[in-house]
Amino acid sequence: QVQLVESGGGLVQPGGSLRLSCAASRSIFSIYAMGWYRQSPGKQRELVATIRSGGSSNYADSVKGRFTISKDNAKNTVYLQMNSLKPEDTAVYFCNAHLVLGPAEYDYWGQGTQVTVSS
Repeated sequence: QVQLVESGGGLVQPGGSLRLSCAASRSIFSIYAMGWYRQSPGKQRELVATIRSGGSSNYADSVKGRFTISKDNAKNTVYLQMNSLKPEDTAVYFCNAHLVLGPAEYDYWGQGTQVTVSS
């Protein structure tokens, strides 16, 4: 299994930027996909961005062009650069590791970090 710890959340004004970090307890080199999800009170948890082991990524339509996911295998860390933040980006952001081991699949989650976009 893998433990994930998010950091970098906080309060930012609309139009501002934040960079979230997700530090993993083990190598992420062989992890099928890492991702960021977010959840606001009364809303479903939604996918924000994912990055595959080979480096390919995908994004929710609501964040395309504003957010960038990246990873540093040597540091066992995944990042989410968030630019042009909007109030609707306010949520708890969770880091996810999706492992594929043959026919089995596993998901691990961090504790979450709060992002608040407000003036």
